[in-house]
Amino acid sequence: MMRPESSLLDPSRRRARGAVSNSASRFEPYRRVGVDDGWPQEEPLPPLRTEVSEERPRRVITRNDSPDVGFDRSVNPYRGCEHGCIYCFARPTHAFLGLSPGLDFETRLVARPGAPEALRRELSAPGYRPAVLAIGTGTDPYQPVERTWRIMRGLLEVLGDFRHPVAIVTKGALVERDIDLLAGMAADGLVSVGISVTTLDAGLARALEPRAPAPARRLAAIARLAAAGIPVRVMASPMIPALTDHELEAILAAARDAGATAASTIALRLPREVAPLFREWLAERVPGRAAHVMNRVRELHGGRDYDPEWGTRMTGRGPFADLLRHRFALACRRLGLAERGPVLRTDLFAVPPRPGAQLSLF
Repeated sequence: MMRPESSLLDPSRRRARGAVSNSASRFEPYRRVGVDDGWPQEEPLPPLRTEVSEERPRRVITRNDSPDVGFDRSVNPYRGCEHGCIYCFARPTHAFLGLSPGLDFETRLVARPGAPEALRRELSAPGYRPAVLAIGTGTDPYQPVERTWRIMRGLLEVLGDFRHPVAIVTKGALVERDIDLLAGMAADGLVSVGISVTTLDAGLARALEPRAPAPARRLAAIARLAAAGIPVRVMASPMIPALTDHELEAILAAARDAGATAASTIALRLPREVAPLFREWLAERVPGRAAHVMNRVRELHGGRDYDPEWGTRMTGRGPFADLLRHRFALACRRLGLAERGPVLRTDLFAVPPRPGAQLSLF
């Protein structure tokens, strides 16, 4: 008789991965379930490897009119993220590719090597008007595969040519590679970098964000960026109630000491498939605290795993949310951290002449 297996993949196959399962996308009409047919398995299945496919985009700037984010345009050089953060709110976007927001999100990536040239075309359009461009708001531009593909560096080269402002969000220490570009842009008020530090506990970080740099390494990246004159904001996000929220003040202090001048925080949010993935992770990694964590999460979101309402989806509501906001504001005042990063310049924007084009006489 065929016996259904658990939906959780064998730990040996998902070593250094965040998700513990790989359920089909919500748009797929069929579900595939592994079964044990009773026959002995001669060889174990191989571990999941990172696979990268290519996409050739015609346009790369994504527009949004969300009332609770501080930008109206963004670029993502990759789809999916090898860092494997179990709480990542971008996981559900993989469903639009027909892939799972679970393990597919962190193992089946899409690189967009044509993104720099597409960005150049869009910035050169006659009707384009500059505003801060956000990079890293979906998936991390400095995830491990960037070391090979170098798409983010290409985007920065284009932005530097156009003298266009950019705000970067990352966990990746690879951002240090581009200090030569970032320092020059920072001197003109064109760039700020946000470094996400979720916890200072290296063991917990390895479980939450298995392929992201360790917390100490991210603090070292803050120090190097700050020493080069690049404004850095520490992002103590997401704050996970009953798991990492007690570290808020310590994270802000460590980042300030490393050179951060601004800070932000967001409460944990679990849209769509992220909620069941996170519950599975809790049950495996911290079973004794799983119920307590989810009770606090639901307290933040009106009794639900997630409430998508504008204005409160990233802060939560109720006494715990109020306390978290108060603690954050108090710590920022005590440490001298701004709650907003620097205002980046847009007045320097100019379309550079194309190679071989005739220059103006005036």
